Amino acid sequence: MATLAPPSPPLDHSGLRARVLGARPFFENKTRAFWTLQAVGWSGYLLLRGVSSISNGPQLDVIIPVIVEAIVGYCLTLLLSTLYGGYRRMGRVPGVLLAIATLVAATFLYAVIDAFTFSFLKEASPGLSLTLVLGSVFLNFTVLAGWSALYFGINFYLIVEQQIDELKVLEMQASSAQLAMLRYQLNPHFLFNTLNSISTLVLLKQTERANAMLSRLSSFLRYTLANEPTAHVTVAQEVETLKLYLEIEKMRFEERLRPSFEVDPRVERARLPSLLLQPLVENAIKYAVTPQEEGAEISVLVQLAGERVRIAVSDTGPGLRDASRAPTPSHALSTGVGLTNIRERLVQAYGPNHRFDTRSTPAGGFSVEIEIPFQLDDVNRDLNKEAA
Repeated sequence: MATLAPPSPPLDHSGLRARVLGARPFFENKTRAFWTLQAVGWSGYLLLRGVSSISNGPQLDVIIPVIVEAIVGYCLTLLLSTLYGGYRRMGRVPGVLLAIATLVAATFLYAVIDAFTFSFLKEASPGLSLTLVLGSVFLNFTVLAGWSALYFGINFYLIVEQQIDELKVLEMQASSAQLAMLRYQLNPHFLFNTLNSISTLVLLKQTERANAMLSRLSSFLRYTLANEPTAHVTVAQEVETLKLYLEIEKMRFEERLRPSFEVDPRVERARLPSLLLQPLVENAIKYAVTPQEEGAEISVLVQLAGERVRIAVSDTGPGLRDASRAPTPSHALSTGVGLTNIRERLVQAYGPNHRFDTRSTPAGGFSVEIEIPFQLDDVNRDLNKEAA
């Protein structure tokens, strides 16, 4: 017995989570689902009633009433689905009252037709009687009430599913907006420092160095604009971008800035949020290279740790030892867009499935270690496309 209104259109987002999981939901096409359930339900009802009726021997006058009963029930439930669909658009109280009244009327009509069919096949002079009608009412009411309960139950389930899907879409859109905001925080922060350095070079009339820095800056900004703010890039792309950033900073600090990279070839295709490491290096430059006359070394290590990618950015600066003499307390507080930004982006991208640790070594220096899942696909961008 079917339980779904045929004319209703498919839900806008009903297939979102199923498509993410690679499955095709049964109710994605509500019209097809209705006719499938209607055919299967009433065919099953006919089979059960038929087997029960011929248990004492197959007789034509026993089989025909069952077939007529199933056909009438099939047609009545088609009418009920149309009426119920209209009632669902009304207010709750009027809709419920009309649905009950319609169910009672349909039960009475069903009982009258069943009683007349039985009388026509079994009695010499066919006719309706109150006894025959009342004898059919209980079974007919049970069938139609069960069908109605399934109808409203499945439609309620689909409404809840639609609301859940819409809520997930809104959550993903909010998450994407927050990721974009966090990514865009980096651009003006870095841009201010670089433009200040270029301005200094121009004032010192070092035009060649200023032009070179502008060229590198344009390449770096072109990369940031070419990638979606919520997209993930490969480790190889992130490292190349980081090297481009360090080339710009090295024009400011020259030999005082000594970067080094150690990247495991096995993780070069692994993906991570774009520009995730740039704030770490910028933080190291500010707190390790800038305050020391001899500068500092900054090392970036990326390696495979089981099924996870481990990233470490460390420096040979003063660490937390000289926190009392520094203008700001320590690396850990940063500038408001450094470590805090990275923590929030990791939470948005991986939830609890990541690790973020900071520490200062006794001999001096500061390091940040990140551990994220090894992923080759940009799941975050795929979900955003589904939500769109």
